[in-house]
Amino acid sequence: MSQAQEPAQIGIYGLGTMGSALALNLAEQGIRVAITNRDSDWIAPFLDRAGALAGQMVPADTLAEFVAALASPRIVLFMIPSGAPMDAMLAEIVPLLAPGDIVIDAGNADFNDTRRRTRELAPTGLHFTGMGVSGGEAGARHGPSIMVGGSKSAWTALEPILTRIAARYEGTPCVARVGPDGAGHFVKTVHNGIEYADMQMIAEIYGLLRDGAGWEAPRIGALFADWDRGPLHGFLTEVTAKTLVARDPATGRPLVDAICDRAGQKGTGRWTVIEALKLGQAAGVIGAAVDARVWSAQAGLRQCAEERLSPGAGSFDPLPAGALEQALIAGRLVTLVQGFEELAAASGEFSWELDLAGIARIWRAGCIIRSDLLHPLIGALGQAGPLPLAHPLPALLAANVAPLRRVVAGAVGAGLPVPALAAALGWYDSIRRARGSANLIQAQRDFFGAHGFARIDSPGSHHGDWGER
Repeated sequence: MSQAQEPAQIGIYGLGTMGSALALNLAEQGIRVAITNRDSDWIAPFLDRAGALAGQMVPADTLAEFVAALASPRIVLFMIPSGAPMDAMLAEIVPLLAPGDIVIDAGNADFNDTRRRTRELAPTGLHFTGMGVSGGEAGARHGPSIMVGGSKSAWTALEPILTRIAARYEGTPCVARVGPDGAGHFVKTVHNGIEYADMQMIAEIYGLLRDGAGWEAPRIGALFADWDRGPLHGFLTEVTAKTLVARDPATGRPLVDAICDRAGQKGTGRWTVIEALKLGQAAGVIGAAVDARVWSAQAGLRQCAEERLSPGAGSFDPLPAGALEQALIAGRLVTLVQGFEELAAASGEFSWELDLAGIARIWRAGCIIRSDLLHPLIGALGQAGPLPLAHPLPALLAANVAPLRRVVAGAVGAGLPVPALAAALGWYDSIRRARGSANLIQAQRDFFGAHGFARIDSPGSHHGDWGER
């Protein structure tokens, strides 16, 4: 069989930013890849951009040609918008496939949809696989962190391919089969929720320095560059430093100052909070980050409110840079704890048997939240008992929470918003108190709804004599 006739080992459907980058990554690793797109006019320009790597690609104008170009068992990877587009593509391609073939949804899909599709395709003998891919365009092109959810037999076929294109941390590929059905997409969702919170807390520190201390963007960027050489070393710290020192060619001013104060979202952060609530878990820092993006979209309201609502606040007393750094360390540690507590709850709820330490390991390179803060978390996840109490987290939190408290208190006193940092502090102060105030809530619920309450000195459910109601 000639090179031109040689079948492809995997097919990529969808030549947008991420699909194109993955196809180039596969080709560069010597993996023969079939490519197609709903609009076939995209194919020729992509092959031109691919240059010499185009020799590893088999273009197909139609879905039937695309499937025919694949070696058996066929591996089809879709990189298309989640939701209805994926269901529509399955309706088209399933009749062209055979039992044993593997269909991968590599987009940011709702894990509930992935579980449903897995059940629906089971009678066909196809292996539906939900795959989380993190790292953005650069990660997809040069090595992403990959979270696979699907059958063990599908993983056997996928592992030799995915380990070649994944990011590496000290030589170890950052890819794993994390569990069955929707596990891969759930893990990716929580990853993105943590990403939301990390970005929001970084933005809050930036806001305190800009609006409270009067620092210009390049000075703040230099501070983040310094922090990137310490405990906060990681991708988002590095990105923040670089974005804050970038200049706008049109004005010569910092480019960040020319950007509208509106942050978009595609749903994964919101999904993280929704699923946490369903599982009875706290994801308050992520929830605060989602709220902040909603408020950012309400630019008109905020403009009017700035003119009409009195701040009722004093001035911001600039804190040492070291205190701000420690506050950010504490907040990001709390976010990681909340994210992994949610993963643990989902693992039990859906019988996934997630390897939590293993998930943290594949986040050490390639993904957006890669950070040195994952290292102590991995050690804590390897122990039994509640995660917040596992060594070395209590000592790390204790060393950094006092500065977090000072930062939040200073911001509140000055009327400067720090919703995510405040949520992290709220979690810490709530979780460290053996006796909280929910006894009053139990009494209130029994007063107006006769819901009953538990007593500290007697088992069972009790009711109070509340007098006139």
